[in-house]
Amino acid sequence: ILMVDEKGKNMKCLTFFLMLPETVKNRSKKSSKKANSSSSSSSKLPPVCYEIITLKTKKKKKMAADIFPRKKPTNTNTTAVQQYHQQNLNNNNTIPAPNWQGLYPTIRERNAVMFNNDLMADVHFVVGPPGGTQRLPGHKYVLAVGSSVFHAMFYGELAEDKDEIRIPDVEPAAFLAMLKYIYCDEIDLAADTVLATLYAAKKYIVPHLARACVNFLETSLSAKNACVLLSQSCLFEEPDLTQRCWEVIDAQAELALKSEGFCDIDFQTLESILRRETLNAKEIVVFEAALNWAEVECQRQELTATIENKRKVLGKALYLIRIPTMALDDFANGAAQSGILTLNETNDIFLWYTAAKKPELQFVSKPRKGLVPQRCHRFQSCAYRSNQWRYRGRCDSIQFAVDKRVFIAGFGLYGSSCGSAEYSAKIELKRQGVILGQNLSKYFSDGSSNTFPVWFEYPVQIEPDTFYTASVILDGNELSYFGQEGMTEVQCGKVTVQFQCSSDSTNGTGVQGGQIPELIFYA
Repeated sequence: ILMVDEKGKNMKCLTFFLMLPETVKNRSKKSSKKANSSSSSSSKLPPVCYEIITLKTKKKKKMAADIFPRKKPTNTNTTAVQQYHQQNLNNNNTIPAPNWQGLYPTIRERNAVMFNNDLMADVHFVVGPPGGTQRLPGHKYVLAVGSSVFHAMFYGELAEDKDEIRIPDVEPAAFLAMLKYIYCDEIDLAADTVLATLYAAKKYIVPHLARACVNFLETSLSAKNACVLLSQSCLFEEPDLTQRCWEVIDAQAELALKSEGFCDIDFQTLESILRRETLNAKEIVVFEAALNWAEVECQRQELTATIENKRKVLGKALYLIRIPTMALDDFANGAAQSGILTLNETNDIFLWYTAAKKPELQFVSKPRKGLVPQRCHRFQSCAYRSNQWRYRGRCDSIQFAVDKRVFIAGFGLYGSSCGSAEYSAKIELKRQGVILGQNLSKYFSDGSSNTFPVWFEYPVQIEPDTFYTASVILDGNELSYFGQEGMTEVQCGKVTVQFQCSSDSTNGTGVQGGQIPELIFYA
């Protein structure tokens, strides 16, 4: 068959040997007879069957997905496709259907069928530590296309022709997650396996999967896992993740130090945390966290958790705890009676507190700088009137959103406009109705129009581009100052804060005026 385009230019010449229609066969016989009668002497070639077909050329090539758009499959096909997907979740299953390729219109989907499938597998991996291994099938070509490490392993100059490869340092679930990305172009991450998946992606140089793992970790970062992730981010050389971990640890230091994950960090990470100048925590909390870590470390080293062994595993890191900067009560009732200090160390530290001539100490005696809180003030002026602002158990509330992650430490509130007075304040922070932080405390106002801070027990992590609700219920002098000329958007350092009215507000506070003039936060 001779194919030409609209301009008469030859495109393709194809010869079909089978399944020719009868009309084409008859036409072929007639043309061959005419050719034999006119030039029998010069032509001994076999009869030629040709048909002129005009093709319209297009600039853009269509992919398989464009030619065969996805349609809702029939019940039979749906069942078959679901069956194959289910088989891929299990190990070493083959496709029984003789024409399974016809179920999938694109090469991507057909390639995905081979994920964790023994069909045409030319290599197998025994993944996991001894006693917890799993045998997984693979296809060298697909793996080599997805990873330069696999390419070198199978097709490089030093390639070894092995049918089975043992990988004891990668968890089976993490290896499967990496294979799923290579075969299916799908990223399937879970909180309990993302670190192991990141390790596998780093080991086999799959950068896009590694980046997705880091993004997942940054999104799920909290005080509970920040210390563990700090340790892992240093191991994986991920500076952005390391910085994000430090931000959480600094702002929510006491929560991070009290978390179970703190006891799982390595010694080098412990030292870096104890050295941290901006750690926003009481030193007694740092001391107790170090002792908890030492007890778990004794278990890891198969040592009895005695005072001597705890001190042994802490080593020189003990002197990074700034014990002389503790409040005297914290030292006397805590560190001095813990048994971890020698008698001479205890006496010298007591002298450090009381004596004019202070002894030399091995411990760091300079207080940590901590973090300096920032204040976002949303009113341009304040006022008071003879009938405002009254408190009778009603709620003052405002909604806000930020463009960068911050940690709300508390609110700044107005005080009495009728001289000095004490207020009881129940503050609350919510997101979509869920309480993230609350505290009941008292503050004293001196009768001025200044704002007075009320703090949460621990700073509350605030994610960007989401509205949160700040609320307070005050009990005290009925009349206080109130804000005026409120702003819907305030730039506070590098953080932009937006405000909007809250339906929880039953005492009149809104964007334009009222209570809660300040948000106090770390950034």
